[in-house]
Amino acid sequence: MLRHPSSLGVDAAARRTSTKVNIVKDFRVVYTSTEWGREVSGHAREGHPMKVVVLCGGLGTRLREETEFRPKPLVEIGGHPILWHIMKTYAHHGFRDFVLCLGYRGNMIKEYFLNYEAMSNDFTICLGQKQQIQYNGCHREQDFRVTLADTGLDSMTGGRIKRVEKYLDGDTFLVSYGDGVSDVNIRRLLEFHKSHGKLATVTTVRPVSRFGTVTVDETGAVKQFMEKPQSEGSVSAGFFVLDRKVLNYIDGDDCIFERGPLENLAADGQLKAYPHDGFFYAMDTYREYVYLNDLWAKDQAPWKIWE
Repeated sequence: MLRHPSSLGVDAAARRTSTKVNIVKDFRVVYTSTEWGREVSGHAREGHPMKVVVLCGGLGTRLREETEFRPKPLVEIGGHPILWHIMKTYAHHGFRDFVLCLGYRGNMIKEYFLNYEAMSNDFTICLGQKQQIQYNGCHREQDFRVTLADTGLDSMTGGRIKRVEKYLDGDTFLVSYGDGVSDVNIRRLLEFHKSHGKLATVTTVRPVSRFGTVTVDETGAVKQFMEKPQSEGSVSAGFFVLDRKVLNYIDGDDCIFERGPLENLAADGQLKAYPHDGFFYAMDTYREYVYLNDLWAKDQAPWKIWE
């Protein structure tokens, strides 16, 4: 099932719980190697790789079976968090500089990246006061730059984007939700954005109906039956390209990006849609979690475009 229109873009405000979260300040993790991935082709300005902002702060209440104990971006598909799959998609197209907007259980996402080297490689450790670790391998996420930023437990999507403004170097940046996978071509998306000269671009898809449609005549005879057809209209899949001036449309922490800012951008003629005819699937419920894991297990995951 494609992302349901009623849930599009809602990075649910994180409620305060008894769990201690976000106890570490913002920080950046950089994975480097002389053996892999030296070329980074997605640049906003010369010397400044284009930033990919990923919204990671919502509660994910409709996936409570998994999000009770971990943030939704860390819910796994095939042994890797869905956040990892999203980042791999961007990296495949040359975009490897990420800013993660943390909220609910954000400390777990920080711990995931702090422990990434040890959990992704064999290693040799020398115990004692002069402790040393030698990693015996080289994972394929070399040269990923990951800035992990606390954006508040209760902030809405617009507020989270506004809070990471200080980490955005260039005039253009990318924004994605942390719960949907796609085979969208990010380079073509960016080229489309540059071609029209407006402030914002949103990727759109045609959702598949949850139900079959039935056409009947006046006697009740069924003339046509279609099992879960594609709808005629389009819905947002996220995968935004934004000009820095879009930040001026965001008021504060309570700002829902999909309402005020996007509505006002549309009213001002500054929002364009990039139609994507390929795969897009949001992991909003346990049923969708099972479906995505089943695709991965069968080696039929359309979003796996990397080697």
